[in-house]
Amino acid sequence: MGAGAAASKARAPQEYRQEHEVLAAVDLGSNSFRLQVGRVVEDQIYPLDSLREAVRLAAGLTPDKFLDEAAQQRGLNALKRFGERLRGFSPAAVRAVGTNTLRVAKNAREFLLRAEHALGFPIEVVAGKEEARLIYLGVSHSLPPTAERRMVVDIGGGSTEFIIGSGYRPQKLESLYMGCVSYTLRFFPDGRITKNALRQAELAARIEIQTIESEFSTGHWSQAVGSSGTARAIADLLIAHGWGDGSITDEGLDRLRTQLLRVGEVDRVASLGLKADRATVLPGGFAIMAGIFAELGVERMSLANGAMRQGILYDMLGRFHHRDMRDATVRQFAKRYHVDLHQARRVESLAIDLFTALAGKRGDDDSARQVLTWAANLHEIGLMVAHTGYHKHSAYILGNADMPGFSRMEQAHVALLVLCHRGTLEKAKPLVTESLDWTLIVALRLSCLFHRTRTPVEVPVLDATAKDRRFELKLPSSWLKRYPLTAAALKSEVREWRNLGFELRIPELDAMTIEVDPAQD
Repeated sequence: MGAGAAASKARAPQEYRQEHEVLAAVDLGSNSFRLQVGRVVEDQIYPLDSLREAVRLAAGLTPDKFLDEAAQQRGLNALKRFGERLRGFSPAAVRAVGTNTLRVAKNAREFLLRAEHALGFPIEVVAGKEEARLIYLGVSHSLPPTAERRMVVDIGGGSTEFIIGSGYRPQKLESLYMGCVSYTLRFFPDGRITKNALRQAELAARIEIQTIESEFSTGHWSQAVGSSGTARAIADLLIAHGWGDGSITDEGLDRLRTQLLRVGEVDRVASLGLKADRATVLPGGFAIMAGIFAELGVERMSLANGAMRQGILYDMLGRFHHRDMRDATVRQFAKRYHVDLHQARRVESLAIDLFTALAGKRGDDDSARQVLTWAANLHEIGLMVAHTGYHKHSAYILGNADMPGFSRMEQAHVALLVLCHRGTLEKAKPLVTESLDWTLIVALRLSCLFHRTRTPVEVPVLDATAKDRRFELKLPSSWLKRYPLTAAALKSEVREWRNLGFELRIPELDAMTIEVDPAQD
């Protein structure tokens, strides 16, 4: 099928998205793995089912940041059970997200391959600020709407997220590397809760929190809200002992500190009235909460039922309703880096047409088309750094910047296409793991090549086909003669793919004598 003909049926990625009545979110936290299933009714999600497994993944991190086999097995067993509950779900209706432990574990990639097999669905790892955004989305949908600024705090197993926002919109996002599992293991390694150990844990938390104190202290928000396990566990204990009304206060924390010291051992914290799996990580979580109150000037913290898993569901719902945060981020980046939008649109349009033609049945792969669209719109952001090697600057920014809505894998995928859109292809060899990526790369490279003049070009109807490691592009000889610079660039492109072990065949070029060989840096 020709790429020109494909243009008439090429659709924007959003048009491929289907509505789903039931959605599922899987949160691979550092302490617990959670599954939340919800029913969609217009713009609301109503809970249908939830599962929680106390995996304590962060407890399996060795000193050199490798995830040990025991922790991996606990995670895999939980995911197998989740996978049974999700059997029959469409892949588009399930989103699984990994957090801090999977961000820092050096063997996370190997574990994720096993984890995806156990769950039956892809798993993405998100950056700390993206985790914070999803948490805020879940919390804000569980609370009454207000125009006041809220500070949301979520103490997880390996990291703690801080968000200030109003309504459904987060305004400041931070993630600190401290969590209830990691702090309990670090400061109470022998299981004893001593006055000195607790003081050291609280001091360490306060030192971490000082890095964000100027933007998150009282005065920047009207209400403090806690979400997830540690905040809930502390609030439940305060209620059970008559020290609170459902919220967390300074006075309540003081009384709980006294009780933790009286108990004296991590293994005996459950005697205060907590489930064993939550009690074993409470000392570290308590120290972080106490540090938050002391350093940010919090006097009272209310509790929210929403958390990251609900945020994942609402983020999915937004994508289905054409309110994809990733698209908004791409627009913001294009504006921030002064992208030539006309050029970006030209490159995007032809790249999508070429991919549709070359990929055949796989041309309807929604995620692949999305990545290509994002790459086409952002491939030139590195020009703001320098023209020479700008594709490398673009790829570095896309691979390392905070990009709301994007997982780390999505950012890496976009960065890969952008890195490979010009220059030699040798750099792509160790980076490409999926065969479809070669098709995405050739589509983007050819589109950039045809639009190198940065002006509207009368691109002929392109007859493009692909099979295995061979791409074929048919062009009218008369058109090539009218555009000798493009013909020369295409000749160089043919050689570039040949050096990589692919064949890019353009029959009409074979009979032409090319004198100009334009180089790319």
